[in-house]
Amino acid sequence: MSLRPAESPATEANARTRRAKLHPDVLKLGLVSFLTDLSSEMIFSVFAVFFTTVAGASTALLGLIEGLADFSASSLNYLAGWLSDRSGRRKWFATAGYAFSTLAKLILLVSSSIVGLSIFRVVERLGKGFRGPPRDAWLSSIAAKESRGYAFGVHKALDKSGAVLGPLVAYALLKSLGESASTYSLLFLVAFVPAVVAVVVLTRIPDQRGQPHARESVRQNWQQLSTPFKRFLLPAGVFALAYFSLGFVLLKAHDVGFGMTDIVLLYALFNVVCVVAAPLVGRLGDRVGRSRIVVLGYALYAALNLWLVVADSRWEMVGIFCLYGVFYAIEESQSKAFIADLEPERRATAVGVYNFVTGSLYLPASLMAGALWAVAPGLAFGLGAALSVVAMVVFMAVKPAAVLSR
Repeated sequence: MSLRPAESPATEANARTRRAKLHPDVLKLGLVSFLTDLSSEMIFSVFAVFFTTVAGASTALLGLIEGLADFSASSLNYLAGWLSDRSGRRKWFATAGYAFSTLAKLILLVSSSIVGLSIFRVVERLGKGFRGPPRDAWLSSIAAKESRGYAFGVHKALDKSGAVLGPLVAYALLKSLGESASTYSLLFLVAFVPAVVAVVVLTRIPDQRGQPHARESVRQNWQQLSTPFKRFLLPAGVFALAYFSLGFVLLKAHDVGFGMTDIVLLYALFNVVCVVAAPLVGRLGDRVGRSRIVVLGYALYAALNLWLVVADSRWEMVGIFCLYGVFYAIEESQSKAFIADLEPERRATAVGVYNFVTGSLYLPASLMAGALWAVAPGLAFGLGAALSVVAMVVFMAVKPAAVLSR
């Protein structure tokens, strides 16, 4: 066993300082995500109702458009990551993705037709898919390894804060002005403003370029990704099959007696818990190791699904949504920090591959859950719990972090 050399008090003090402080650009990128989510959630909180009642689309078409939107977000992840790593550029690609989503929102200001709304939904998600990998690689490059989990947690907390505030702003506008076509037009105009501000803020953040790999093809790029990262894709893929839509949990809440207004409050509770938990679980991951935090996320999800099988009271659903907020904070922030540990050079590609693989499996996960729900809701949650346990076993078998110091 090798021993570390003794550290001087000054060295230890510097390490504590790095852990205690965040790079200011982490907060700036968090502000960009906050403003973007504030804008997007103002729109998405009313989009389904507007699309079906005001524009007159069918619910079947809504389902098709939502599926296409999710697929479009996943489809560009690998490409965006490869292009970012190939050029070494983070800021340019992230800005392009944010700007693309912002320009898509212009459609809402000039059209309320079914075609226009459908194009907006898909194009806006294309921008999201394009910006994610380079932004996460950018974030990992400015976050010291000692505080990387905390940095991703703080970023996710700011991101979800926008998701909390956005629906509340939309609710306030609709409540005060009434549900009319003119109110929706005003809401879309108001939502456009923070999206523009987000892009302006992003352009003022200095770039943190990565090592370019200019001559790498997509195939060569995949071959150069680290073995630990490729191992991690196995349990991540299994877990993605367990990770069905939150909508099924909302349906469970309705079944045990929550009305629509109460369900909106439960969703807000879930987001608030996520905002509070994200920095805390990030700090915990920095201390105990991100492998343990990833497995903890799988275990929490398994426990959640088992609880959902037997839950039959309102207070249990309140507890479930609180626990779901903690799980979501782990899954959405610490998996990205873990990927940054596993793949030090081609982080944008790694995040893109991870998003593509898991995003492609979320659709069959929800389809399986929907089919089982039609037979018995408990079967859907039981499958989720079982697959989560399998993911834990696979993770411990392949040991993706075995070559790392932690």
